[in-house]
Order: sequence, then structure tokens, then C-alpha cells
Amino acid sequence: MLSSRKVNLMIFIYCALLIVFAAYSEHVMKMIPCSLCITQRFFFNVVGITALIAFIHNPKRVGIYAGLGLLFAITGAAFASRQIWLQSLPEDQVPACGPGLSYILEAFPPVEALKLLLKGDGNCAHVDKILGVSFAIWSFLGFVVLILVNGFQLFRKKA
Repeated sequence: MLSSRKVNLMIFIYCALLIVFAAYSEHVMKMIPCSLCITQRFFFNVVGITALIAFIHNPKRVGIYAGLGLLFAITGAAFASRQIWLQSLPEDQVPACGPGLSYILEAFPPVEALKLLLKGDGNCAHVDKILGVSFAIWSFLGFVVLILVNGFQLFRKKA
């Protein structure tokens, strides 16, 4: 069985690869990310950094790191779910486009900014596909993998 340290390294590498692909899709494929996409990237980063810290620290028990990774992955999956829902709406029910992410973060207090990000806007309803599947679904599946692996780490018997 893989040690918890190796699993944490694998989580970090997995998240790093997802972020590299997101950057590639933005800068090379010219797919412009919406606020929900950027928020999902943030949570992939946070899960990956948590796993990297766990890898470096290498505690005997990984519960706190796995618990945090699980919490961050669930939160990221919630944002991806919201985007999938927005993308499934009929065109006449899609919310109007709102301000950009940088403006939201500068102009609103953190709680209000979070509410606006969760709400999403018309930009989030645009569907970019990779291999015939929307980015939001791929992102959700990525978070599901992280939920399962962090859940495994949290409840495994040996460290």
C-alpha cells in the first residue's frame, strides 16, 4: 500500500497538472475563464498546497491535512456544480453578466464577494468543451477524485 506521504505527493502533482492544463487552455487555446472557473482553480491550488505541506511535514497522522484537503475539494466541487447548473439553464434564464473577478475582490467585502462568486453570471454559462465534455464537468470530476483520495487519507488505518 502507498504511504500517506506518497499519496500526498501524488495529490500535489495531480493538482499541479490540472492547473498547468487550465493555464494552457487559457493562454494557448484562448479559452477565457469566468469567475467560477478561477474560483475552482483557486481550490485546486489550495488542495494541492495542503497536500504539499503534508508531504513536507510528513506527520505520523495526516488527519488534519486530509480533512482540510477534503473540505477544500468539497468546496471546489460545489463551485463546479454551480457552474454545471448555470450551463444547463435555457438561454433565456441565464443570469446577466456581472463584473470581473478582480473588481469583485477589490470592491466587496469577502463575504459579499463569495456570495457573488457563488451566484455566477452569464459568463459562467458559456460552455467550453474538451473531448466533448464541458470544462465544468471535468473540473467537478477532478474534485471528485480529490474528495475520494483525501477521504481515503482521512480514514485510512495506517499513516
